[in-house]
Amino acid sequence: VGPMCRTVEDATRVLEIMVGYDHKDAITKYSEGKIPANYTQFLQKNGLKGARIGVLRELSEHNPDPEVKALFEKAILDMKSMGAVIIDSFDIPNFSSLKEDQWCNEFKKDLESYLVTHVKSDTIKTLADVIRIGTHSKFVEENINAALKLQLRYANPEIECGDAYTDERRIPFRKAIEEEMDKKKIDAIIYPTWNKKPVRINAIIEKFGNDIGDNSPIIASHTGQPAFTVPMGFSTGNLPAGIEFLGRMFAEPTLIKLAYSYEQGTKHRMPPTIKR
Repeated sequence: VGPMCRTVEDATRVLEIMVGYDHKDAITKYSEGKIPANYTQFLQKNGLKGARIGVLRELSEHNPDPEVKALFEKAILDMKSMGAVIIDSFDIPNFSSLKEDQWCNEFKKDLESYLVTHVKSDTIKTLADVIRIGTHSKFVEENINAALKLQLRYANPEIECGDAYTDERRIPFRKAIEEEMDKKKIDAIIYPTWNKKPVRINAIIEKFGNDIGDNSPIIASHTGQPAFTVPMGFSTGNLPAGIEFLGRMFAEPTLIKLAYSYEQGTKHRMPPTIKR
């Protein structure tokens, strides 16, 4: 989980508040000794100058919308103009097999823990209660019902689910990525946040089926590596598209430099027009 904000600077300031050890969240112990005095020092407009950026084509070329692809290619050219060194077609050995069966179905457990701890409602205590109350989205309903039926790890249920530091599927996935980054001296990997244009949630299944084009959860949510998404422009219909920067473990300072430099050099974000 990370901050969702208007700008890179806003997200960086929220990050400064979020980081640190939390006795109620054991995984935060791994961050001890890895947090700088502040993160705002890395908001550098020339942060892309000399940076080595790897283009993960295995994600960006997976059936993209032509307009999203065009925006991504323009983003690469923009980074070059800002001084970045682009390593195109950055390949990760065995990526397609390593990324499979990473997801553990812990949604039900986590949601119900949240409801009991923070919501404290007599009528909403379980995932079944959420389903009973209902949703107007077929996509959401199908996903919630699927979460009730699936085992923790659907393809290899015998493998115990762990965190990014202990899970026997997650560790080799991250290791392969970071070793290749080290080999090619890569500062960050880039790919479109989504390969598809945004659609209303009720139309996701009808429009895309199972291939919804969402790249953002494929790596970072499993490996524990930090990722930073920023706007890369708009497609027809004023629909936004994003580009994601992925870094090594605890490389948030590097990502802030790169994301801030790209944001400031392109100024793609436009405040939404709200009809009243």
